[in-house]
Amino acid sequence: MKILVTDDSKMARKMVIKTLQEATNKELEIFEAQNGLEAFELYQQHLPELSFLDLTMPVMDGFEALKKIKIFDKNAKVVIISADIQKHSMDRVISLGALNFIKKPVDLEKMKQILKKLEEL
Repeated sequence: MKILVTDDSKMARKMVIKTLQEATNKELEIFEAQNGLEAFELYQQHLPELSFLDLTMPVMDGFEALKKIKIFDKNAKVVIISADIQKHSMDRVISLGALNFIKKPVDLEKMKQILKKLEEL
């Protein structure tokens, strides 16, 4: 399963990847991006089945990256993982087509729910 993990913090990416690996026994091919522009470029190259995006990043933020990914692939499955839990931000990413919005740090149970939901789609 191809997965894209995007966050400007290397530590945050590592935590998401660790939680992903604990949540599934599937073979994972993980791509990492430090900003939205890298995420968009990696998405185009690898077409991951699931993408995780932070919102606040340099170069291109998560909102813009989500918008570009959804224009490129309207069926993209993108989950936002952010410390920015303002209702306005949540509503905006859902309106842009995000599959889900979760608060940092992501926990194991939430990750299992996301992976289960992905299988049901």
